[in-house]
Amino acid sequence: MLEVIFWASLLGAIYSYFLYPALLHLVPSRRKAMSEEDGQKPRISLIVTARNEAKRIREKIENCLEIDYPDLQIIVASDASDDGTDDIVREYAGQGVSVVRAHERKGKEYAQLQAINEAEGEILVFSDVATRIPEEALQKLAAYFRDPGVGAVSSEDRFLTRDGKVAGEGAYVRYEMWLRRLESDKAGLVGLSGSFFAARKEVCQSWDILSPSDFNTALNCATGGFVAVTAPDVHGYYEDVADTKKEYERKLRTIIRGLTALERHPNVLNPFKYRWFTFQVLSHKVLRWAVPWFLLLLLITTLLLNHKGGIYSLAMLGQLVFYGIVVAGYLKPGLQTRSVVKIPLFFVQVNIAIAHATVKFLSGTRMTVWTPSQR
Repeated sequence: MLEVIFWASLLGAIYSYFLYPALLHLVPSRRKAMSEEDGQKPRISLIVTARNEAKRIREKIENCLEIDYPDLQIIVASDASDDGTDDIVREYAGQGVSVVRAHERKGKEYAQLQAINEAEGEILVFSDVATRIPEEALQKLAAYFRDPGVGAVSSEDRFLTRDGKVAGEGAYVRYEMWLRRLESDKAGLVGLSGSFFAARKEVCQSWDILSPSDFNTALNCATGGFVAVTAPDVHGYYEDVADTKKEYERKLRTIIRGLTALERHPNVLNPFKYRWFTFQVLSHKVLRWAVPWFLLLLLITTLLLNHKGGIYSLAMLGQLVFYGIVVAGYLKPGLQTRSVVKIPLFFVQVNIAIAHATVKFLSGTRMTVWTPSQR
């Protein structure tokens, strides 16, 4: 029995990161049907969600006004801001910028819903205040919707250093972007970049204010017979969270919100209804959230089976070396500049956050209100 648990744990620990992408490679690429370019650009409504952003909202609005797009409506969705954010937005009314206020603080998605109800565009673009949008980004996003099967398009995140330069991508970010592109090419995404993405207005008609909009939009695409895709040529730029404690708290919120979405939409795990989307949710979301528990089970069973030698002793040695590197990197931050230390340490930190968030979720914690991370 211990041997069965050992192998099941090992399989579970590596499946989401390694076996799932390998299986995706076996799936035929989806068919793309691009309509002819007729010169007409769809009207776009750009919805910027803000909660007490008086210090940063001017910079964001100026960025939005610099965007090169012929038919653009700009809406700031205020999540019951009480620091003067709304008054600042109203100063730009003469330049076509409007504010839609949620009078009750019910969270980011509720504020977005108020803006959706006022939006005039065929395509809705959602962005956070902290994200800088390049001038040509919406032209590129709009082109993806020439494929009538595309319901939503995600940008790809780019991190900025404090001096405004684009930071080099870490191995984990490169892996995630590679996996996202693979999913996009095969059967569509199961989650978009929450800080900058676009969707057809019809996809946004069923808007769950208690589920994260990046997952909810992908789910609505699957329900409506669309796919959500990534746009490797469309980037959203933002500064990474400087405070490691706040970054950890952001991870907790993200995971708890993801688990909440699954709790609210359990039918997404019905393969007879959602087919490949269900397979991807299980593989990319559910089984990845299970990785910390697989790792714990693997360590325990390896300890109990170590006396048998062979593969079990080798597994024991491998885990000791792996976790030894992580401890060394934690105790001596200077070692974290080396990839051989940084990658294992980041992997363990992510899985600790997943385990912590899962315990909080099972204990009844839910994230309904929203406080943007200060960067």
